[in-house]
Amino acid sequence: MSDRLFARLDEIERDYEELTASLGDPGIFTDPQRYAETAKRQADLAGIVETYRTYRGVTGDAQAARELAREAGAAEDQAAFRAEADELGGRAERLVDELRLQLLPRDPHDDRNVIVEIRAGAGGDEAGLFAGELYRMYTRFAERAGWRTEQISVSEQGIGGVKEVIFQVSGDGAYSQLKHESGVHRVQRVPQTESGGRIHTSTASVAVMPEAEEVDVTIDPNDLRIDVYRSSGPGGQSVNTTDSAVRITHQPTGLVVSCQDEKSQLQNREKALRILRARLLQLEQDRAAKERAEARSSQIGTGDRSEKIRTYNFPQSRVTDHRIGLSVHNLSEVMDGGLSELLSGLVAEEQRRRLEALALAD
Repeated sequence: MSDRLFARLDEIERDYEELTASLGDPGIFTDPQRYAETAKRQADLAGIVETYRTYRGVTGDAQAARELAREAGAAEDQAAFRAEADELGGRAERLVDELRLQLLPRDPHDDRNVIVEIRAGAGGDEAGLFAGELYRMYTRFAERAGWRTEQISVSEQGIGGVKEVIFQVSGDGAYSQLKHESGVHRVQRVPQTESGGRIHTSTASVAVMPEAEEVDVTIDPNDLRIDVYRSSGPGGQSVNTTDSAVRITHQPTGLVVSCQDEKSQLQNREKALRILRARLLQLEQDRAAKERAEARSSQIGTGDRSEKIRTYNFPQSRVTDHRIGLSVHNLSEVMDGGLSELLSGLVAEEQRRRLEALALAD
């Protein structure tokens, strides 16, 4: 382990001990805000300190085993102590890897809920069907994770697909798991309407945005143009006799958000503002990322909707993530929400690149 890493860990341990001492001072309870902040900071450091202390204990035991191997008279005792030292040395190396990951700065949005937008791309009706299947895939994944989903807006397609669907996923770590899903998803299969048995390629774009709180994005009401109109169903037929649908235009950026799913104009307005805040936060994130060269080197792809990130090949039951070169051959399981293997690979690659960017690796 590098001297730089040791120095950081020693500093963290000193901070942890100071925070622990502060929490033992009865006077801290007279200031609830100070107590809460101190307790949170101490809890944030507790895992790293515990791992570091375990590492020191293991390396100490390994050194003792090596010394016993040198001092042992019988060959079999020497071999036994050397084997123990090797086993402890391997455990110490694994603990170093764990410490490196624990020292990585957390993405401040990782624990956020997310807003996901899925839009049918090239491929006509087949693209709409695929977009609808991706929507089901993500909602099934959320169910498996114990998260809650809420459909915010949907524009349906006549044969059972969707032109666009916007929904929210609420749950611990939702953004950390789903943030790499932004981009173009491609499907290769024989459409139900294809009589000749030819394989067609269609696409759908996905955008995953952390849910923005009002404190994250300041929206000047004077920057908004709000139009109301009657909501419509498939084919443009009117489904509401009142002007309940809402279209909000953010004039400085040109972003436009429309919502018409709710019967209440107030509810549609609230949903539209929720989407607008998320899109504005995403714009700010994109701007900041472009200004940081080190951040670009640690990204898995660009996250741009125009980038093809994954192919779903139905004839071969194969799903390939092009960014990490990972293919799995359980397409039906993936489409039913079994995304864990793909997402784990993406998270591991993100961690590897961030470690390289921060020069923490030896």
